[in-house]
Amino acid sequence: MRPINALLQSAVALAVMLGAVAPQLAFAHGEQIETGGTGPKGPVTLTAEQVKALGLKTAAADLRPIEQLLGVHGELAALPDAQADVSLRISGSIKTIYVNLGDAVKAGDKLALIQSRVVGNPPPSVVVSAPIAGIVDARNVIPGQSVEPNSTLFHISNVARMRVIGKVYEEDLGKVRNGQPAHVKLLAYPRELFDGTVTLVGPTLDAETRTVEVWIGLDNVKGLLKPNLFARADIVLAENKAALTVPNSAVIEAEGEAFVFVRSGDKYDRVDIKAGAVDDKNTQVLSGIVPGDEVVTVGARELYVRWLTGGSKTEGGL
Repeated sequence: MRPINALLQSAVALAVMLGAVAPQLAFAHGEQIETGGTGPKGPVTLTAEQVKALGLKTAAADLRPIEQLLGVHGELAALPDAQADVSLRISGSIKTIYVNLGDAVKAGDKLALIQSRVVGNPPPSVVVSAPIAGIVDARNVIPGQSVEPNSTLFHISNVARMRVIGKVYEEDLGKVRNGQPAHVKLLAYPRELFDGTVTLVGPTLDAETRTVEVWIGLDNVKGLLKPNLFARADIVLAENKAALTVPNSAVIEAEGEAFVFVRSGDKYDRVDIKAGAVDDKNTQVLSGIVPGDEVVTVGARELYVRWLTGGSKTEGGL
């Protein structure tokens, strides 16, 4: 559902004002719309040529499955227990490095060889091994570098499963719970859709933003997921298997109401509706129309201008 934009509202206001002082209002392509002075006059009647000129398209209201969604924006991150800083308890120097940034490692794989500062001939060396399987996403050392105890040499993240960290506003908190499915989209891959599940609803509320942190876990099946990528997760709050729906483009919001234009022969009339769940394609209609009603999906805004200004055309106009 999209609200009428400012340009459309200005055009409508101009049409109504001019209607009080002139019987006709000139539109593009030489068309003339009788405005009168009394506002809407009911159905708009259009010829086939006028429909073609406007580019109107329609679709039948139909029963389809639809989900009630709650959108959450956030970023991808590795799971807390799937990350590891790699450090030493001794001082020494880097003798050999076995991995590069971005390398995949298994638990126990060699990362580096450290020559310690313990007295010996030769000085004893220590092998630094990977504590977990994952990707080397930070390498803070180079060969020959001196290192001190507890300095972080590498960071490893296991990204086989990740999480979206998002925020839910206070008023929506009661709708969200662990285990709910979610659909995740990434700015980096707009054509991909990833399935996830709510795994955490935070225990505390941020007093400033009035939000609660939520985690949505998802598997990195294709290897596309990376920490810090921007994500949008649509949490599925409920699902209706057979809801009466219309395409989102058919629904107009104006004057504090939601409505569609229903075609009956050559007549197009505004019908107020009560909208329900909305997904990325369709809007659920709770009341106002019935299955099979033919609604305008392309050109509804232009039709709204005609409806507001009376809708009847002078002879010869488009």
